Amino acid sequence: MDFRQLDRGELIAVLGGAILGLSVFLAWYTLGDRYTVLGNCRGPNTSCTAWNSLMILRFLLLIAAIAPAVLAWIILRGHALSWPRGEMTAIIAIAALTFTVFRGLIDKPGTPPGEIGISVGWWIGLLGGLLILVGSVARTKESMKTRKPPGLP
Repeated sequence: MDFRQLDRGELIAVLGGAILGLSVFLAWYTLGDRYTVLGNCRGPNTSCTAWNSLMILRFLLLIAAIAPAVLAWIILRGHALSWPRGEMTAIIAIAALTFTVFRGLIDKPGTPPGEIGISVGWWIGLLGGLLILVGSVARTKESMKTRKPPGLP
């Protein structure tokens, strides 16, 4: 294994994966009044982690957090792929970002939704997903073959 094969893109993506994985266990939501219920968490004036509030999505986010490490492992081992390196990780990062934004801004879990706010863990998860995307896109650009126009040797 040659660690010199890892470039800045992989390192950024792996850092983003670690941040995203850690954020699942941080407070993502704040609960307002005493009638607020979110998974196992109940208000008032408490917080709830993504692990306690997002039943299926928590596993998807953890899988997305592992994806950059798998990409780095593939690069370290020198495995041949049929697609540009980093492309699948970028797709996984886009999915994780979509889920994060949807569950934080568009459709917050729990009832009543008006009493549930986002907390620092959600912002850290968003940052982790963005870092995974930036790192994997950087790797994809470097590993893609340059195409020539038709008719050129």
